[in-house]
Amino acid sequence: MRRAAALGSAGTLIAGTLVAGAMTAPVASADSGRGGTSETRGVQLAADRAAAKGIDWADCPADWGLPKPIQCGTVTVPLDYKRPNGRQITLTVDRIGHTGTPAERQGALLYNPGGPGGSGLRFPVRVTSKNPLWVNTSKAYDFVGFDPRGVGRSTPISCVDPQEFVKAPKADPVPDSEADKRAQRKLAAEYADGCAERSGWMLPHMTTANTARDLHVMRAALGEKKLNFLGVSYGTYLGAVYAELFPGHVRRMVVDSVVNPSRKKIWYQANLDQDVAFEMRWNDWKAWVAANHATYGIGDTPAKVEAQWQKLRAAAKKAPLGGVVGPAELLSFFQGAPYYDSSWAPTARIWSKYVAGDTQALVDAAAPDMTDTVGNARSENSNAVYTAVECADATWPTDWRTWDRDNTRLHRDYPFLTWSNAWMNLPCATWSTRQGPAVEVNPGKELPGVLIVQAERDAATPVAGAYELQKRLKGSRLILEKNAGSHGVTGIANACVNQRVDAYLLNGTLDSRNVTCDPHAVPKP
Repeated sequence: MRRAAALGSAGTLIAGTLVAGAMTAPVASADSGRGGTSETRGVQLAADRAAAKGIDWADCPADWGLPKPIQCGTVTVPLDYKRPNGRQITLTVDRIGHTGTPAERQGALLYNPGGPGGSGLRFPVRVTSKNPLWVNTSKAYDFVGFDPRGVGRSTPISCVDPQEFVKAPKADPVPDSEADKRAQRKLAAEYADGCAERSGWMLPHMTTANTARDLHVMRAALGEKKLNFLGVSYGTYLGAVYAELFPGHVRRMVVDSVVNPSRKKIWYQANLDQDVAFEMRWNDWKAWVAANHATYGIGDTPAKVEAQWQKLRAAAKKAPLGGVVGPAELLSFFQGAPYYDSSWAPTARIWSKYVAGDTQALVDAAAPDMTDTVGNARSENSNAVYTAVECADATWPTDWRTWDRDNTRLHRDYPFLTWSNAWMNLPCATWSTRQGPAVEVNPGKELPGVLIVQAERDAATPVAGAYELQKRLKGSRLILEKNAGSHGVTGIANACVNQRVDAYLLNGTLDSRNVTCDPHAVPKP
């Protein structure tokens, strides 16, 4: 799960002309999904229409930052699959053709980066930038990205004015009193009301199940009989739900950094579990900073590093740095380190400058850029989609006493993220539309083997989710990166992982049993 700053606190969040042989004739869907729900006929009708129409590809607009030969297009889907002839919405997709010979082509590989609320439109850039991790796979597959419903260029939703959304400093997410809690509860309720006022017509339909149905329609529009899919973070849950609804339409599926698909976890308990895992990874980073005290001068033990963190938080709470960076903004910046190893050294370097007396470096890194209206709108939209999907997907506690009890208890031992995570999700307690229940993921033997990839110490998607998903996806295999915790394992150089991902996508090869890989290289200071 990818998360962004929200409300009064900070939280963690889950192509040009193609080469010869890259096009195939449209293929209608062979089934309309499992479960016999009222949506199945709607999905069938929408997929058949999309298969007949295809996608009109053209150069992407220059200001989208998607270099040629990447191409862009749109796919039309029903807002409500129960009413396939009713209101339609438009989804934006892009692609770059496979780089190999016509004989090497295996179809389109669709990608979701997580969120909910993340855009996948930059996926084809992995080919134009010649990313070495994807050179082999790109010989066989057209790389296809898309903005899910509600995101970016796909009928975007909004909950609040973007400039108000990013305005700083926000309130300290850690409450000192009942009055602080009441203030945060008020902000959360107002945010939920704002979503209803600005995007109420979309909210009932902003579910992972509907996004999976959209994925099924996009597959048909691309002329693909079956889906090849790479999902990271929340994208693993999207893949799991697709596998449940359309198991016979999966060809190859890689899910990386896994959301626990259990109904008991989606989504309230999943966020509580995340608080525990973030504390673990925060401790890992503090130990690394302490081990590199000669470089950073922050503290030579994890306890001393933590003391510096508390000192920084207290100073920013008393007088926001630069007038705009308070504890909430600090947390938004520092949580990058538990998320990604690639943030370890940059975050420590900026903190080191602050300890040495350079406050401006930290202000520049952590403060919002109020002049970046495009980026601020993107952040606000991403948070709106995150909230809308998680609130609609599942049932949430509506009694504040439940939230207060659970988060007060967790905060005692896992204080790094707990309260900010609570405030970010609290709009779901007063959500305006019907919620859940979550999809039951258990697709059975019709589903082909799926490749699951997971870091053992991942903060955003704890490792228990990977084990749970494997139990539910019969014949799947797990690659576990031992003693590592960076989110998004397939994007990191680790031959043990990378070679197996290639072998699966190119040849369908799965190991006879689960595989444990040594961790990738520890970041250098």
